[in-house]
Amino acid sequence: MEARSDVGVVLMNLGSPDSTSVPDVQRYLNEFLMDKRVIDYPYLFRWLLVTRIIVPRRAPKSAEAYRSIWWEEGSPLIVLTKQLQKAVQHDLQMPVEIAMRYGTPSPAAAYDKLLKENPQLKEVVLLPLYPHYAMSSYETAAEYAKEVYKKKKYPFKLTVIPPYFDEPDYINAVAESMRPYLQQDYDHVLFSYHGVPVRHIRKGDITGKHCLQVNDCCHVQSPAHEFCYRHQVKNTSELVAAKLGLPADKWSVSFQSRLGREEWLQPYTAARLEELPKEGKKKLLVVCPAFVSDCLETLEEIAVEGKHSFISNGGDSFTMIPCLNVHPLWVQAVVKWCGDITKSC
Repeated sequence: MEARSDVGVVLMNLGSPDSTSVPDVQRYLNEFLMDKRVIDYPYLFRWLLVTRIIVPRRAPKSAEAYRSIWWEEGSPLIVLTKQLQKAVQHDLQMPVEIAMRYGTPSPAAAYDKLLKENPQLKEVVLLPLYPHYAMSSYETAAEYAKEVYKKKKYPFKLTVIPPYFDEPDYINAVAESMRPYLQQDYDHVLFSYHGVPVRHIRKGDITGKHCLQVNDCCHVQSPAHEFCYRHQVKNTSELVAAKLGLPADKWSVSFQSRLGREEWLQPYTAARLEELPKEGKKKLLVVCPAFVSDCLETLEEIAVEGKHSFISNGGDSFTMIPCLNVHPLWVQAVVKWCGDITKSC
């Protein structure tokens, strides 16, 4: 592939605290949880809830959790996103930067660096590292990146890659990253996805009458599916399971990382990890396809806390399958998507 400097790529992930200190974690959580697409309550109520209740209670515990998974090089999510950046840049032969929705580096920093080092820049392709559409993940990342772009009036075109939950290259990458682990003896595969409030699913229903209102709504064709996280994660799971030839009784879907008392998508991963051993499923594989980079939610919530819960409730073996990270097929998929867009430039 011929090297180019008139087009660039930004890989946008969630973000991470700058360090494991309580003040840094507190600052990060404040930015994250004050996002109106994450906690979508009126501003004053959200501010009181986040800054006076949630963050003061959560920051010390979160800092401890981050310390337990922090690498010598820094935050696993940041380190892994940088590794993906280097791999994609090497194969794509064009400048690639990373940006975070919360924390650093910001989208503005990524745009500025691309433009400074490549004055002839004509187009930037933004890939949110969220395969599925949710207002609290893909939507907030894409919309924030576009807001920054419009506000600073950059001289290049910005193209945002849409969710890729059913893209064959993504499905193939997830399936092949799982395949080696299926060679071991196992009873069940749990697809654990980050949860969202049920209210968000209903709020995102553009028809106003489909999601969680129609029987088996995720499998009944509807325009609502374009923005329905629940439909999209089920679709991903079914496609991956089919690719791997998993029998229907050997896998299931659950949702993790619930925040607060509001009803979120169910079944909850925490509950399933307690129940599965009692159902005779004592050798468990867990995969988290909504996370393309290993992070606190996979390395601590699943691999440590989840494993402890499963074993404590009678499980025999527990294996968390790593996220895509820099799997060759994932790198290949990202290169292909970005390359296809920039061919016309």
